[in-house]
Amino acid sequence: METENKTYNTLQEFWPFYLSEHSNPFNRRLHFIGSTFALIFIVMTVISLHWYFLLAALFSGYGFAWIGHFVIEKNRPATFKYPLKSFISDWRMYFAILTFQIDKEMEKYSIKNK
Repeated sequence: METENKTYNTLQEFWPFYLSEHSNPFNRRLHFIGSTFALIFIVMTVISLHWYFLLAALFSGYGFAWIGHFVIEKNRPATFKYPLKSFISDWRMYFAILTFQIDKEMEKYSIKNK
């Protein structure tokens, strides 16, 4: 879906590309698990005031996602080229999964599960 010199000016343009990079349901599950752990660690940071939980949040969020990309999808995480759009889209996908809307989103852009 992405061409070598393709740029995405808006999140709306980026979203179908982002979904296509997450076409494997197991990769999406890994993202969801990592993001959930990240949220838990952020809450633990606020409660305990220990900064090292933020480090754990960072590692869990990106660690699970990168395993999903490098091992499952066998692609390069979009965050390397589009960090802000990817971060926002990660949370958009998280809520689409949480609200059982992810299949509808995939269908909307004709993206098939791998």
